Amino acid sequence: MAPRGHSADDVARAALRILDDHGLPDLTMRRLATALEVQPSALYWHFPNKQTLLAELSDRIVGRTASGVPTDLRTEAFSLRDALLAYRDGAEVVSSTLALGLGSTLAHDRLTAAVVHDGFDAGTARRGATTVLHYVLGFVWHEQQRMLYDSVGARDMEASGLESDDFAFGLDLIAAGLRARGRV
Repeated sequence: MAPRGHSADDVARAALRILDDHGLPDLTMRRLATALEVQPSALYWHFPNKQTLLAELSDRIVGRTASGVPTDLRTEAFSLRDALLAYRDGAEVVSSTLALGLGSTLAHDRLTAAVVHDGFDAGTARRGATTVLHYVLGFVWHEQQRMLYDSVGARDMEASGLESDDFAFGLDLIAAGLRARGRV
């Protein structure tokens, strides 16, 4: 029988709030249980371990990109970036989940469909999508680290070094490389 009053959705929503308010290092099962006013053991009814919970959070973060209609690579990459930036440490949560082979493959699948949509074969699309996924995760992780440092006064926001169009520039380089490879 499930813990009274809390569904898996309740647990995941509370975990996302803690992630946003305190960051990944402070998203503990104990803190989550306290927020839900249950014993930590009650959480394991819905999620057998923290990695499974993080996989659910990753799926929810990436799920923000799902429009149902395949679009071009640039649109998908920007959509993924926006989804990751919507949650504190979003890139780290998604990246760690992917590294463990947990959670859905939605981000990669959408990027692959976008590369196919741009006229490439399935093999090139899969490899190109992997490259773009790693680029987006790395770029956003870096952005989120800088935002954290800026928020605690560790860095001068004026001297951040990241321009708003740097993401687009890097993405355009990858797309140009794909197009050039297609002509070889």
